Amino acid sequence: MNRRGFTLVEIIIILVVVVLLAVIAVPYLTTSAKVNEKTAKEVIRKLSVAAENYSTSHRGAYPASVAELTECIASAGSYCANATGATTVAGEYSYACTLSGGGYTFTASPVIAGANGSVTYTATTGGVLTP
Repeated sequence: MNRRGFTLVEIIIILVVVVLLAVIAVPYLTTSAKVNEKTAKEVIRKLSVAAENYSTSHRGAYPASVAELTECIASAGSYCANATGATTVAGEYSYACTLSGGGYTFTASPVIAGANGSVTYTATTGGVLTP
C-alpha cells in the first residue's frame, strides 16, 4: 500500500509544535519593542531636561547648537547630528533634533515601526513630552 499525504495525527502534532514556538517567540518580540520604546522615551526626556537646564543657566536662552547642548549632556552628539533637524539612528530608534536660541524639538521615531516599537516621542520647548 503506497500512502501519500499526512495523517490527521501528524497534522495535529505539527500544529502543536508551531503553536508552542509562537507562544515562546511572541512575548520576546513584544518585550523587545517595549524596551526600545522605554529607552527612546528616556533619551528624549534627558535631552529635554538638558535643554531646560541650559536655559536656566543662560538667562532663558535655549541651546542653538548641539555643541551648546553638550554643556549639559555629553551624549547629545550621539543623538543630535546637528541643529538643522538631521536624523541620527541610534539603536532601534532614529532621533531628530531641532535647536534654536528660542526653543527646541526632539523626536524619536522607530526605525521599523511595529518591530522596534510603535510609539514616536516628541519633546518641545518647556519640557512637554508627547507620545
